[in-house]
Amino acid sequence: MTDPGAEAVAVAALQARGRLGIRLGLGRTRALLAALGSPEQELRGVLIGGTNGKGSTQAIVAAILRAGGIRTGQTPKPHLVAYRERIVVDGAPIAGDALAALLTEVLAAADRVARRHGPPTEFEALTAAAFLHLARERVEAAVIEVGLGGRLDATNAWDGGVAAIVNVALDHMEHLGPTVAAIAREKAPIIKRGDRAVTGATGEALAIVRRRAARMGAPLTVTTPLLVHGMDRDGLRVEDPALGPLRVGLLGRHQAENAAVALGIVRALDAAGIARVPEAAIRRGLAEVRWPGRLELLDLAPGDLLLDGAHNAAGAAALAAAVEELRPGLAPGRPVLLLGVMADKEVGEMIGALQGSPALAGARVLAVTVPDAPRALPADALAAAWGAGAEALPSLDAAIGALRDHVRSEAGPAIVAGSLYLVGAVRGALLPGGTPA
Repeated sequence: MTDPGAEAVAVAALQARGRLGIRLGLGRTRALLAALGSPEQELRGVLIGGTNGKGSTQAIVAAILRAGGIRTGQTPKPHLVAYRERIVVDGAPIAGDALAALLTEVLAAADRVARRHGPPTEFEALTAAAFLHLARERVEAAVIEVGLGGRLDATNAWDGGVAAIVNVALDHMEHLGPTVAAIAREKAPIIKRGDRAVTGATGEALAIVRRRAARMGAPLTVTTPLLVHGMDRDGLRVEDPALGPLRVGLLGRHQAENAAVALGIVRALDAAGIARVPEAAIRRGLAEVRWPGRLELLDLAPGDLLLDGAHNAAGAAALAAAVEELRPGLAPGRPVLLLGVMADKEVGEMIGALQGSPALAGARVLAVTVPDAPRALPADALAAAWGAGAEALPSLDAAIGALRDHVRSEAGPAIVAGSLYLVGAVRGALLPGGTPA
């Protein structure tokens, strides 16, 4: 029987390591993995890096592999509701009691390693725990998402045989460098000698990835976004040069880029002798893929619930475009937008993108302080930034109550955006026990 108390204690011990902050480097992770018996050496699969779209790409790849009957492990991040979402086998998050036992074992090893190498961080410990669990579960293909950058990220202690860099853009510049070229040089080293490599990068970033692949003797596949024919409630209608018309079960035209990279990864896994998936399973996996909290459309009778992190200006623009395209198929009443953001984000640009959407014209706007987030912008400041008509709510409970009341009275779509922390909190409140799988 699952003991929630044991899980909570283990997670709290893991979170305590968050005080160590971000400390890039592979020495601690390698030492920790060695102390655990080097479980990563038993795993083959793909390591996925990039600035945007890593999560969507790993979700698509894993869905295709599962559709092909391949026992698949994943490390999605960040979690929306519970840490259990960070370690997944065949689409199911690790059980609470198993996570508690796993973290207890890994953190004990981390304490031993700390005497010589310094204390492993929260992310390093969680990465080691994931490799240990996936190895014990004997997954046939691991789909691992890079945390930050690539060269010095904890996940780069592993070589699964395939490496993918979805794209490269400016982000985390304080850690990775001030230019796209500098960031590309940090991401490219996930390509190791003898790997198969895949990328959707362009321009100077692509040139850097090409040079790295050539130095490592890694055959490189460069992908371009799939042709988009349209989008409805069930996802994208796209076309691949080899497979023809396809359905991708994710919303947002930007998924055409991620789907193209995912197909390149699936083909690279085949070429590397790691996993072979027949065409019918590829089609089924693409159509069935889900990525909770990222343009996720759910029923909230009598309206709809659209959840999307949209935590920066580009994300807000993508959300606005998606709502515009989806609007004819959504519940017809007046929309309501629940917004919460971090204070260090491009708040003005995000608001501008959302206010520029005709589909959101006349929407009721609710501002809330993102819960349990020290960097959150206060609700009253967010409402003021939005301007006339925005309502600042005193708490998440009040915001959810107002959202529910609006949907009941107006029968329109409810949109929650601005932060994955907010999306996770709302999802957890509206879908009790709904830990995403």
